[in-house]
Amino acid sequence: MMQTLKIRKVGNSLGLVLPKEVVARLKVEEGDTVYLTDAQDGYRITPLDPDFARQMATAEAIMREDRDVLRELAGR
Repeated sequence: MMQTLKIRKVGNSLGLVLPKEVVARLKVEEGDTVYLTDAQDGYRITPLDPDFARQMATAEAIMREDRDVLRELAGR
């Protein structure tokens, strides 16, 4: 899917207006935060915080590796 967006002046800044189909697909609403990240072919807009996602992946890996230790701690 390709969308054409116009850059508009918003106060002293510039902004993009997202079509309602894009807003629905991102599952965001007014006031939500979205993240602009580098992608191999340009940029990506996502409602998910990429730093948080990396931290969670690391935590899940540690929990998998140290399952026995965590079980022992939970039993105390």
